[in-house]
Amino acid sequence: MNNEQYLVVVSGPSGSGKDTVVSRLMAQHPEIEISVSATTRDKRPGEAEGVNYYYLTVPAFEQKIADGEILEYTRYCGNYYGTPKSEVDRRIAAHTTVILVIEVVGATNIKRLYPGATTIFIQPPSYAELEERLRGRGTESEQAIQSRLARAAEEMSYATDYDEVVVNDDVDRCADEIYRLIR
Repeated sequence: MNNEQYLVVVSGPSGSGKDTVVSRLMAQHPEIEISVSATTRDKRPGEAEGVNYYYLTVPAFEQKIADGEILEYTRYCGNYYGTPKSEVDRRIAAHTTVILVIEVVGATNIKRLYPGATTIFIQPPSYAELEERLRGRGTESEQAIQSRLARAAEEMSYATDYDEVVVNDDVDRCADEIYRLIR
């Protein structure tokens, strides 16, 4: 597809700060948009259709997968989460930079489908810092933290598959570096 340079994929392990960095980037550069994902989980209070997610039933989500309308997806805690093709293609056609914040497996699929996309891996300054960030949340059990740390180690092994690797040692600096990369 033409204009794939408008598609940016951002990944990183839990605790790398990818969502915080992308939020900062978008606050500083409102011309950049984030793709709205689809999910089969229930809408939470305060969430809006088409803003937070597109809320689908399991059969509807699975039909979209079968029809090729979902670019990448995963199942987490019994629910589907994925990227609608229409969300990406509409923005690319309009020459609007669109960011997907997705897992490493999904990023591989996006790069296969959109070889001109820019893939950026955000990593923490160190494994010790990553662990400190995860523990600092204070929201998870020790077992959950250990599971996230093991998954993070696995995900960080994919960093070399990305076009760029950015260390998140400072949110503003990291957001600025990503902006320079996509411009």
